[in-house]
Amino acid sequence: MTHSSDFADLTLDELRVALAPDIAASAIFDGWNETALVAAAEMVGCDIDIARLAFAGAKPMDMVAAWIASVDQAMEAEWPGERLATMKIRDRIRALVGFRLEAVAHIDEAVRRALAVMAQPQNVRRSLKLGWGSADIMWRLAGDSATDYNHYTKRAILAGIYSATLAVFVNDESEGKADTYAFLDRRIDGVMKFEKVKAQIVGKDREMPSLTRFLGRLRYPAR
Repeated sequence: MTHSSDFADLTLDELRVALAPDIAASAIFDGWNETALVAAAEMVGCDIDIARLAFAGAKPMDMVAAWIASVDQAMEAEWPGERLATMKIRDRIRALVGFRLEAVAHIDEAVRRALAVMAQPQNVRRSLKLGWGSADIMWRLAGDSATDYNHYTKRAILAGIYSATLAVFVNDESEGKADTYAFLDRRIDGVMKFEKVKAQIVGKDREMPSLTRFLGRLRYPAR
């Protein structure tokens, strides 16, 4: 947590992210609104006027976006690429998504309210962009360097898995959210099987003779 003496050195962008976890904690009771913002500022000793300035207009989606950014940053700090490098790719993704779930393990209601805000028509496009961004960070930490269509499909699939897992999470009453983690494991297993089959198909395609080259040889025989 950022101490009150540190806030003067933060930019407004940094302040939004610094306040976001405490706003989330307050959103359990107050929702994502100015009341939660004021409660968070008071909790950490930040000047309320400066906090309001950082969240000009106190729009719920801005608070949710800052909260997602704070989780992204915490995840990057906890799971740098070198820590993940010794793990299998499946375990890397499991660890990263698992970290995000653990980060919100005790604020189910805040997550539920955040999902409701993100689902509002005016926020859907931004929500998809935020989900894509978090998925991109996870894949980059996991060591993915794809630049072709795989770059986009991997991120789209992971963003879908994460959002679906959160939807299960907020309604999961099992001990330790066991049902949520079981759901996550099944989704990841499905993706890994798909990637394995896809790799086999691509490998076979590479082994097959090129029809274009074959026809070219018929037209222009080798001398």
